[in-house]
Amino acid sequence: MTMNTFSTRAFGTEAPEADLKSMNIQRREVTSKDVEIDILYCGVCHSDLHTARNEWGSTSYPSVPGHEIVGRITKIGSGVTKFKVGDLVGVGCMVDSCRECDSCKEGLEQYCENGMTGTYDSIDKHLGTHTMGGYSERVVVDEDFVLRVPANLDLAATAPLLCAGITTYSPLRHWNVGAGQRVGIVGIGGLGHMGVKLAKAMGAYVVVITTSASKKEDAMRLGADEIILSTDDEQMKKNAGTLHFILDCVSAQHDINAYLRLLKRDGQLTLVGAPEHPLPVAAFSLIPTRKSFSGSMIGGIAETQEMLDFCGQHNITSDIELIRMEDINTAYERLLKSDVKYRFVIDMASLKD
Repeated sequence: MTMNTFSTRAFGTEAPEADLKSMNIQRREVTSKDVEIDILYCGVCHSDLHTARNEWGSTSYPSVPGHEIVGRITKIGSGVTKFKVGDLVGVGCMVDSCRECDSCKEGLEQYCENGMTGTYDSIDKHLGTHTMGGYSERVVVDEDFVLRVPANLDLAATAPLLCAGITTYSPLRHWNVGAGQRVGIVGIGGLGHMGVKLAKAMGAYVVVITTSASKKEDAMRLGADEIILSTDDEQMKKNAGTLHFILDCVSAQHDINAYLRLLKRDGQLTLVGAPEHPLPVAAFSLIPTRKSFSGSMIGGIAETQEMLDFCGQHNITSDIELIRMEDINTAYERLLKSDVKYRFVIDMASLKD
C-alpha cells in the first residue's frame, strides 16, 4: 500500500566520516492514530554520536539522530483520543513496538521481544525504510508512544529527560530506591547528574562516587549528600559495605569490582553506562554477601510518563547548554571530551531559520 508522505528539513549524515548537514527527509502523513509534532527542542545523546559515526556497526544512511524530542502537536489523526492540536509533548527513544509480546503487554515496550522500533535507525513499519530522528523540523508518531510534558517545566531542559531521565529513573524505581537508603551514583555526566537529582527526590541519601575531586562542589549543588573519591584507596576502604544501591553511569572502562565492594549485604549495582569492552566481574565480589550486578535500559511508555510527572512534581530538569543546529558537529567533538555540563540541547528554531 502506498503511503502519502511530505518533505521536511532535517540535519543528518550520509556516511560515518561525514559531518552532519542540512537535508530533506520524508515523513508519513498522519494516519488515524498519529500525531504530527513541530519539534521545538531536541537533546543530544551520546547514542546519537555512536549512530552517526557507525560506531556500533549497524547504522543505515542517511542517518538523522535525535531521540530526546519536545514539541507541539500541529495535526492529529481522526482516531486520536489522547492529545489535541496545541499540546506540548515529548517523544523518547522508541516510536513503536510489537504490542503483542509479554513485555509489551506488561508495559515494558523497551524490552519488546520482537524488537521495539527506535526513534531513529530502526525499520520503519510504515514507510519500509528506516526511522529518522529528532534533528528535524517535524515528526509523526503513533499517539501511544507520545508523552505529555508537565506545564511547569522548562521545555529545553525537559528534552534530555526523554532519554537520560528515564534511563536513570527506571532502575532507581525498579529497585525501590527511597528513604532510609544510601545510594551511590558513579560518574557525574549526562546520566549521572540526573541520577543524583532523581535519587535525592526519591528520599535517598545520595553518595557521588567520582575520580575527580574537582567535581565535589558541583555534585553537592546537584543534591549529593556525600562524595567518595574513587582514586583514594582510604576513602574506598572506609566506605566498603555502606551502600544499598549503586547506579553506575560510566561508559569508560573501569574496575567494577571496586564499586561492588562498596555495597552492603544484598546490595545491588545496576549498570546504565555502556563501556566498549566487557567488564570483568570477580565471583567473590558477589558471592560472600549475596550482592547482585544488573543492567537496565530506558523505561516503558507508562513509566516514562510517570518519570515526567515525577519531575514535574519535584521541578527536576536536566542541566543543559542550548546550541544551534549548525553547531552540532562542534558539539559532537566536545561531547567526546566530556566538555558539557551536562547535556547539549538543540534549539530547533535554528534549523527552521
